[in-house]
Amino acid sequence: MRLITLALLALLVLIQYPLWLGKGGWLRVGELDKQVTAARVKNDGLKERNAKLDSEVQDLKNGTAAVEERARFELGMIKKDEIFVQILDAGSQVESKPQVIKPAAKKN
Repeated sequence: MRLITLALLALLVLIQYPLWLGKGGWLRVGELDKQVTAARVKNDGLKERNAKLDSEVQDLKNGTAAVEERARFELGMIKKDEIFVQILDAGSQVESKPQVIKPAAKKN
């Protein structure tokens, strides 16, 4: 009787090994589940970014307001007869460099 009990116990351990530590075991499934969750979070962030970029592309294709905004903020452009005013925070230092406009060379 003792030999049969040990044999059954050994078989039980052998059956449990693949369930817990094998290729498709519970530990591996938990690890893969964490990877899937991380991939979903990353995909959600990328979908949000793509939606923002798509809306920006549509704005640039359909209207001039988005183009004008980019020209003003990224390129520092202003419209004709506009005056540019910049308000600085108190205590900030201004580095002033005078612009020198060179006259065009005369061609003979």
